[in-house]
Amino acid sequence: MQGTVDGFSYGLVTPLVAYLMACLGGALGLRCTTRSMLVSNSWRPGWLALGSAAIGSGIWTMHFVAMMGFTVKGAPIHYDKPTTFASLGVAIVMVGVGIFIVGYRGASGTALFTGGTITGLGVASMHYLGMAGMRFNGKLEYNTLTVAASVVIAMCAATAALWAAGQVRGFLWSVGASLVMGLAVSGMHYTGMAALSVHLHGAGGAPSSGDSPAELLAPMMVGPLAFLLLAGVVVMFDPLMVMGKPEWTPTENKPGIPAHADAPRPPRGAAIRPRRGVGHRSSRTPQNR
Repeated sequence: MQGTVDGFSYGLVTPLVAYLMACLGGALGLRCTTRSMLVSNSWRPGWLALGSAAIGSGIWTMHFVAMMGFTVKGAPIHYDKPTTFASLGVAIVMVGVGIFIVGYRGASGTALFTGGTITGLGVASMHYLGMAGMRFNGKLEYNTLTVAASVVIAMCAATAALWAAGQVRGFLWSVGASLVMGLAVSGMHYTGMAALSVHLHGAGGAPSSGDSPAELLAPMMVGPLAFLLLAGVVVMFDPLMVMGKPEWTPTENKPGIPAHADAPRPPRGAAIRPRRGVGHRSSRTPQNR
């Protein structure tokens, strides 16, 4: 039996809040990634790990905020907690692999392509693993082409975001990149949901009488939301994040290597041979042997 799906039970509230969560996680993660490129090797892993957790928590929170508005008529929905939290772990780990590649190799060439691909696959894996954690009297089926389109969107979004983070520019640059990343991640989510069809077992049973999706998911999101808040505090009180530009910039196109001040050079023409005394004019004739 074909199930009736409603992805916007709360109207535009859940899509807008989900988009803001994706933007918040993206902004914090990209700023941390940028910050990692401006410090020594001893501090870089910490900033990259914080950025990975921020982006992973942001996209995970975005997904389940959007899922609060997802209902199936006549089929109460529950969520398996181990699978749900496993999707959060997958998001953080796979996003972290991509961010560490770009953080240590630079946002160019093979490193950017590899990091963006792994990060995008992490976003898509989080989405479909989170969907696998749904429990109801039926099964989910997906359209293969639409699923492939959602994965491509995730990979392109991740690559563009990591490229923006690697430019080591000001705060507004990262904000703009996070807005684009939030739009792309939300687009990937709803593209994946468009690929979904629900088949109910039997006649669908009695109408839904249990907890609403919002009541089920809200307690799960307390931890990631608290983490995003703490990460935001760390970023806000970091001097380089507030000022936007460091005192030095990376050199040799390698992140994390401070530029050495150039030695002062005399202006052209300043290196003039000392004038000889008047009584010691050089002669153009050969000297006497």
